[in-house]
This record gives sequence, C-alpha cells and structure tokens, in this order.
Amino acid sequence: MTMRPQFVLFGSSIVQYSYYEGWGATLSQLYARKADIILRGYASWNSRRALQNVDKIFPKNAIEQPSLVIVYFGGNDCIPPHPSGLGPHVPLGEYIENMRKIAIYIMSLSHKTRIIFLSNPPINEELIKRQSDEFGLIPRTNEVSRIYSEACLELCHEMKIKAIDMWSAIQKKHDWKNVCLMDGIHLSIEGSEILRKEILKVLKEAEWEPSLYWKSMAVDFGEDSPYDIVSPDGKGTINYSDLPFPQGVEWD
Repeated sequence: MTMRPQFVLFGSSIVQYSYYEGWGATLSQLYARKADIILRGYASWNSRRALQNVDKIFPKNAIEQPSLVIVYFGGNDCIPPHPSGLGPHVPLGEYIENMRKIAIYIMSLSHKTRIIFLSNPPINEELIKRQSDEFGLIPRTNEVSRIYSEACLELCHEMKIKAIDMWSAIQKKHDWKNVCLMDGIHLSIEGSEILRKEILKVLKEAEWEPSLYWKSMAVDFGEDSPYDIVSPDGKGTINYSDLPFPQGVEWD
C-alpha cells in the first residue's frame, strides 16, 4: 500500500468531537485522496496528561511519521482549580512549559513533521454558568481563556511555530456566542467553518516543502481513465479525482 502523508489531529474534546459536522470531518473530505487525517482526540485531557502520553501517541520508532500535527490543549487547563485539588486545572506557567515540551517532542519525530498549534477559543460564560450551577462545577471565564490563548500564541511566536488565534478569529463572527458554540465551549458548524478556513489559510501560506496545502498535493490515482464517467459529448471521460465535493463551495 502506498503511504500517503499523515495529518494527525491531537488534542482534547474540540479535537475528539471534530468529526461531528466539524472541522476534522471537512479536512478529511478535502484531503480524501491526498493525505490520511488521523484523529487523536481525548476529551477532558489537559496539557499535563498530553505530555505524559505524547511518546505513546507518537512513538519515535513508527514506520511512518506524520507530515503535520495540529495540536490543541488549553481549554481544560484554564478551568479554575477545584478545592479538592482534583480536576484538569494546570497553572499558566506549567501549561506553557508542557506545550513547549510537546512541540519539541513532535518536531523531533522527523525533519518533515510540521506543527500548527490552536489557541483557546472564546467561551459563552452565560451558558457555561447555567451548566456549572446545575452540576455544581466551578464556572469558566472568557478572560482566563484569553490569557491562556495569548500565552500559547506567544510561545508559538518564540518557537516559530505556526499558530491559529481561535480566541480572536471566532469573536469576529457576529453573534458568535450563539452561532459558533454548541454548548458554550465546543464548536458548532459555524465555529468549525471558521477554524477550517484558518487552518487552510495557514497551509496555503506556509513556505513548506513539500506543500501541505490541499490544492498543491498529488492525488491518488489522478490519471485519466476510460472507466471514468463519459462526458456529455460522448468523446471522452471526466476526471473526478481532484474535484472537491460538493462543488460550488468556497473552501478557502
């Protein structure tokens, strides 16, 4: 079997749930004959747990190392600490060092492995507070999410890692609280569309060799074939190998 480039989505619930009408599903659609999109999403994980397991998820002795890893952690790290000492909270300083170590490890996998970090998205405090009151949880705040988001972006700037500022990008959408978040935290279809466009923008503009932008990559079995659908004039066939579906959508 010919090995396609591998794109790994590594993160917490925003990654795990990204195949539910989300940005992960859209990437799989666009790269269906160009790269294998591999989901490694773990709901409720924080950066501490991710760092403890990154070598198991990305073993250095793997036959094939990923061409791209999209990483998201922080939404659980920034949950306020619980009085019991349990829970996902990770102090800001440790969060940044965990993300630094995760990045260093992933970059060590191979010379071809590229990284994109996603920063924290904004949250709908009102909706989260209602849920927190119901379950007796400590409510999150959008301000703390911003602080963790900006710290992640600063780290990426320092390490020269591609990054997407989800906190700012989503809030550019009118009425974002109601249209971009399903439950105040996780991305809706509209929120996923914003993230998908941001990811494709990074891939298009990155000066990476080889390019990982979907329109620039080779297609599996892209040659013309007499077995393709016959054209309306009956004189040839139509090559569908590199046509996005559905047609007419502005993908990027």
